[in-house]
Amino acid sequence: MNLLITGIHGFVGSNLVNALSKDNTIFGLDIISPEKNGVVKTFSWDDLDKDLIPNVDVIIHLAGKAHDTKNKSQADVYFKINTELTKKIYDYALCHNVKKFIFFSSVKAAADSVMGDILTEDITPNPVGPYGESKIAAENYILSKEQERINNNMTTYILRPCMIHGPGNKGNLNLLYNVVSKHIPWPLGAFENRRSFTSIDNLCFVIDNLIKQNVDSGIYHIGDDEALSTNELIEVICKALGYKAHIWRLPCGLMNACAKLGGALHLPLNQERLRKLTENYVVSNAKIKNAIGIERMPVRASEGLEKTIKSFKNN
Repeated sequence: MNLLITGIHGFVGSNLVNALSKDNTIFGLDIISPEKNGVVKTFSWDDLDKDLIPNVDVIIHLAGKAHDTKNKSQADVYFKINTELTKKIYDYALCHNVKKFIFFSSVKAAADSVMGDILTEDITPNPVGPYGESKIAAENYILSKEQERINNNMTTYILRPCMIHGPGNKGNLNLLYNVVSKHIPWPLGAFENRRSFTSIDNLCFVIDNLIKQNVDSGIYHIGDDEALSTNELIEVICKALGYKAHIWRLPCGLMNACAKLGGALHLPLNQERLRKLTENYVVSNAKIKNAIGIERMPVRASEGLEKTIKSFKNN
């Protein structure tokens, strides 16, 4: 098939090119346009306005403003990029006989925190902050065009991956790696939590199947099969580095008090960061596995994380 991938020079885009270029013809759409192995040509957003993009069967919309964990980005930037660019490319798809449109949203469009045991697609979205709010606004725009989508016989997938990782990515996993690799003991071992992750290999596997199979339009959460605790994640990091994990199980009350003091003194550990480090965020991938007809994702969570950590070590 002919594919158009927006944000093609980013982490996910680069991995999708590697995974999909053998069986497909790939074009890119990005704010930068260097040559890339596996990509015929990368176009600009101005080229989209000028209708210079070749006819394509599938559009994979990755381009977006990533979640700024330091909260330094202005709210309107998220909506300008995450919402308005999605509207623009989706309207283009509806008018150009595109067969499939794959939009990368985020689990943060559904919920900032998971209430209950597991996050499923049935939840009523309640995002917190401009990142999640801009993503759900983009989702709602796509859903508002349902009749046009049906009239144009276009299949649309809204994907909500949880934290994506793999060789070459930059994010919170890198920050944790930098702490653990310095042999700094982990002081939050007394907190029991579980979080879902998404290996880039599993993500590419899902996209390949969505392109090849006749899967119904819909919203799908994406994640690995297993959720890991932060303690287990630290053990995976240490295993990849070749040394024993140092996990301190200090009383939760003491760490909460330290976080409260840290907030008052503007220290790295504050109440919000403590909550993020110790909360549960487990995401169900049952719907997407059922849709593409598999029982298990090809890569186990611990295997994918170990591969990612080894890439940090090698770099």
